[in-house]
Amino acid sequence: MPSFDVVSEVDMHELQNAVDQAGRELRSRFDFRGVDASFDLIDAGVQLLAREDFQLGQMEAILRDRMARRGLDGACLDPREAEGAGKQRRQLFGLKQGIDRDTAKKIVRMVKDSRLKVQAQINGPKLRVTGKKRDDLQRIIAMLKDTDLDVPLQFDNYRD
Repeated sequence: MPSFDVVSEVDMHELQNAVDQAGRELRSRFDFRGVDASFDLIDAGVQLLAREDFQLGQMEAILRDRMARRGLDGACLDPREAEGAGKQRRQLFGLKQGIDRDTAKKIVRMVKDSRLKVQAQINGPKLRVTGKKRDDLQRIIAMLKDTDLDVPLQFDNYRD
C-alpha cells in the first residue's frame, strides 16, 4: 500500500552552507565594512552578532535569502529577542524541528476532512499517510503544501 511521511526537519549541512555564504556576503557588503558582525551556527540555532539592531535586521534578511537559495524554508527559523549591551548585540534564531502534537492533530483532521480514502497516523515527530491510490496521496501532498502552518513541511519516504 503506498505511503509517505510528513516531517519537519532542517538539513543541517545545507544550513551550514547557507550560514557560510551569508558570512561571505556580509564581509563583501559596503555597509558592513569595518563593522564587527558575524553569523555563527551553534547547537541551538543560528546566532547573529552586530553592533546595532538595524544591522541585525539586515543580517536576518541576508540569512533568509541565502537559505531560500539553498532550498531551505525560512519558516524553520524561530527568532528570539535581541540581547546584549555595550558594543555588541546578539540575536539567536532557534530551529523548528519536528511536528508538535497540536499541529499533527490539525494535519490529521485536514486529511480526514479531505474525504479521500487515506489514513494518517502520528508517529512521534512525524506523520505517516497511507492510501490505496497514489493519486490520493499526491492530492494530500498538494493540499498540505497549500496550507499555511507554522512549521515547514517536507514529504519523504514515499513508498509505492
